[in-house]
Amino acid sequence: MLITGAEERKKGRTALFIDGEYAVSIDTVTFMSSGFRVGADIDDDELYELIRTSKINRAKEKALYLIEYRARSRKEIEDKLVPLFGEEASELAIERLEELGLINDEDFAREFARQLFENRHYSAQRVSFELMKKGIDRGLADEIISELEPDPVEQIERLLRTKYSRCLDDEKGRQRAINGLRAMGFSWYDIKDAMDGIS
Repeated sequence: MLITGAEERKKGRTALFIDGEYAVSIDTVTFMSSGFRVGADIDDDELYELIRTSKINRAKEKALYLIEYRARSRKEIEDKLVPLFGEEASELAIERLEELGLINDEDFAREFARQLFENRHYSAQRVSFELMKKGIDRGLADEIISELEPDPVEQIERLLRTKYSRCLDDEKGRQRAINGLRAMGFSWYDIKDAMDGIS
């Protein structure tokens, strides 16, 4: 097979034409570094390897783009990459970023849990649920929560004095506060203790 054309397209892609017909679009950097040029012969195995390398490089680029804006768990990145680049390219890209220390589930989980406790005021149960949604192993989630979890009754008391301070004057308001706290994962017993503590 003969490479008869290589046209640069948008977003760093190059369209390859083989034997006069469009064949595939690959990453421009991959093509430029491959050693192949217009007029060169390429066989099926070489073309397959070129496409495979392009997918891996594009997966790495996409993963870097994803973590540029915020830290993400391995699963979050995997869920974004696999539909676009397939399992092999996605796994190789993620492994490389893990080697470089750019993806680290333990660091991600610790920071994410801290934000949920401090900014969202979630309970340990809700934080555990949110961590596992991100693909964090239950054992790691439990370990991090045991390190970071504030006293739930004190946490609820702070919320009752701030977020729910206007809800405590009547029964309907108190019920609204209880429902909100339950949605944040707090147990009825901790909510009752906190309410008794500030009444």
